[in-house]
Amino acid sequence: MRAIQISEPKTLKRIEIPEPEKPGFGMALVKTHRMGVCGTDISCYLGKFPFFAFPRIPGHELGVEVLSVGEGVSNVRVGDACSVEPYMNCGQCYACRKGAGNCCTQLKVIGVMMDGGLCDRFLIRADKLHPSSKLSMDQLALVETLAIGCHANHRSGASEKDRVLIIGAGPIGIATLEFVRLTGADITVMDMNVARLVFVEQNYGIRNLIQVNIEDSGIDAARKLTDGDLYSIVIDATGNRYSMSSAFQFLAPTGTLVYVGITQDEIVFKHPALHRPEVSLLASRNALPADFPTIIELIESGVIKTDPWITHRTRFEDAVKDFDSFTRPENGVLKAIIEVA
Repeated sequence: MRAIQISEPKTLKRIEIPEPEKPGFGMALVKTHRMGVCGTDISCYLGKFPFFAFPRIPGHELGVEVLSVGEGVSNVRVGDACSVEPYMNCGQCYACRKGAGNCCTQLKVIGVMMDGGLCDRFLIRADKLHPSSKLSMDQLALVETLAIGCHANHRSGASEKDRVLIIGAGPIGIATLEFVRLTGADITVMDMNVARLVFVEQNYGIRNLIQVNIEDSGIDAARKLTDGDLYSIVIDATGNRYSMSSAFQFLAPTGTLVYVGITQDEIVFKHPALHRPEVSLLASRNALPADFPTIIELIESGVIKTDPWITHRTRFEDAVKDFDSFTRPENGVLKAIIEVA
């Protein structure tokens, strides 16, 4: 059976793996149709992601078809098209008992800590499948990325009373924007890449845009846009230690800073930056099960438009050759899709 493996940094190779066994209790056998390439996949490929070990079959943003199910499965049937919730939590630890399976002490994310879906077929817990009779396989592969933004928005507590600054207009930043905009908050988006800011303006109607560079942190533009008050909520989706370390400067007193991006590097700031304005510092990790059906319904109803998302695609047969090009910012990749079937 076909699969593609990240064997070492910057090296993909096609391999053959055994066919999966029949699904046991609570399990399902699925066929991969689509895989979305996200920032995590790129970081894994580049050897920069902290929870990744080589070799590994990637693939956690997936659109799949149910081929067979084991005993005890009632949420999906053979033939269902599904999005995959890739977070394999234990269900027993303190975090899981609190309903925070995204922070499970034994958490294994498929495609990151265990082999994922960039193969023809694989077994998965059926409770991690979220079906839709309306969405395309492309759309189903986008749900997990959107779930990261959905959870980040929940963590921020944004409402129509807030001014929100989203730093980073890559896939995670835009996924977060999708949900912050639904709160009615006044949104500003910041990025170094002007093409990304143009994308945000054209597709989401955001007029408050700040382009930054090494010489200009954007703080003067932020003060001008907010009449000097700055932002009650700042969400940093860059995964860049310099941005994350300096994000405090954009916060209003009593504001909230949410880190969505992840870095292996140290984040450094002077304590008064946190203490003087009495701000709240939060992290946002993965997503929760309830986010997936919520997002599927929002796409089905047209509240979330997926057409702008997919900027690049390749076939399974060409993925080894094409993947490196998805890592280059100059190629303007928002979301690349690998067509597996």
